[in-house]
Amino acid sequence: MSMIQRIQHQLEAARGFTNRILSDFKQPEDWVAQVCSQSNHALWFIGHMATTDNFFISLLAPDKVANKDHYQELFGLGSTPSAQLTTYPPIEEVRAYMNERRATLLEILGSLTDEDLATKTPSGTPDFLADYGQVFETAIWHEGLHSGQLTMVRRSLGHLPAMESLPPQQQA
Repeated sequence: MSMIQRIQHQLEAARGFTNRILSDFKQPEDWVAQVCSQSNHALWFIGHMATTDNFFISLLAPDKVANKDHYQELFGLGSTPSAQLTTYPPIEEVRAYMNERRATLLEILGSLTDEDLATKTPSGTPDFLADYGQVFETAIWHEGLHSGQLTMVRRSLGHLPAMESLPPQQQA
């Protein structure tokens, strides 16, 4: 298996877990439920995944960037989640943007070779994103970090642990 294939598998697995968790957010108010004041909620999470993927895309293929009005302020690094649903664009819009940005990131990955992963990112990029490979690796752990937070919100809504609610053949 090539490095590109490994990274693709991990990006898809991380998003698959995310989508499994998100499937339990049924009511509009579930999307802004918080474990404690100012903690991340599901709507902030999907917007944050989208804006972060868009940032990663800006490092890899700037011509494929798709900025959305006010998304950086609502969901970007340093933003503070609001418990008010009316603060945000419609859930469906934000989720579609999240899905489209990940599809674009995967499309970019699919156009690369293993050797391309060593390509340096543009000047001024944070040190932990020094090359294309690190951009994709960061996308994987970043989603894992925040999906862990999302599982806590999900549990606070009364759901079983995510892995316990999967059929036995799908449990790791």
